[in-house]
Amino acid sequence: MTLQVPVDEVSVIFHATDAAGATINDLKLEELHIRDNEDSRNPLLALYLLQDHPIRAGLLLDTSESMTANLAGSRASALEYAQRLFRGQLDQAIVMGFGYSWKILQPWTSDVTALTAGIRSVAAGKENPLGGTALFDAVYRTCLYDFGKSEDVATGNFILIFSDGEDNSSRTSLENAVDVCQRAHTAIYAFRPELPRGEVSSGPKNLSELTSQTGGRVFHLNASAPEIEKNLGTMESDVRNQYHLVYKPAALKHDGSFHRIEITGPDRVESIAAPAGYYAPAH
Repeated sequence: MTLQVPVDEVSVIFHATDAAGATINDLKLEELHIRDNEDSRNPLLALYLLQDHPIRAGLLLDTSESMTANLAGSRASALEYAQRLFRGQLDQAIVMGFGYSWKILQPWTSDVTALTAGIRSVAAGKENPLGGTALFDAVYRTCLYDFGKSEDVATGNFILIFSDGEDNSSRTSLENAVDVCQRAHTAIYAFRPELPRGEVSSGPKNLSELTSQTGGRVFHLNASAPEIEKNLGTMESDVRNQYHLVYKPAALKHDGSFHRIEITGPDRVESIAAPAGYYAPAH
């Protein structure tokens, strides 16, 4: 199903959970409110439940020096996703290894065997001819070229990153990476290792910003196997149980400006995860 809206209407993909973290799948349009740049006068036009729909997943594994000790855990968690949650012939996925540069190790596929082989081929240092990590570049090009070509809002798009979040080599910014992923309706999830005691890093903040601004979450890579399985299940529930909300902003100008949005629901909703906003048309 392809959902298209006029240029002066806005589409937002979100998911909702209760206080126990369980997915809520019975929201009604009249139960929701949205603030657009602090303006609450925004007519809500339609609400669609996107349940158990096909998934398009980008698996991005950090092969830089700082992740060498955690690469085996990254591969194992990615394989857990591929073998337990990926639905062959229905879902699609790509595998990328990245460090200073990036490389697609498995192009789009619906074949579980090809996907697992792509994950197993990820090796430390392969994408690090000069050292360093370009996380934002990897996210930006994935959303722009791999997800940005699809206009099907009803397909669940997400990037799953295995990284400590460090970035010291990107040519683009975190903000630009978030922007292009928001435009492509692509949520970012991440598994990151715990920082060694006493170590200071911008990595956790980078991953927190990437995920929260696109409607995803951060999980711990060093968790136990049952916890990793539970967290992958949480992500799976998020991306297979979503809402597509269409509304008309009360004060939309064609000036290319960023509009920050906030969706609220009834008391039974504890959390709504959605992109932080969108950019108005430039003309």
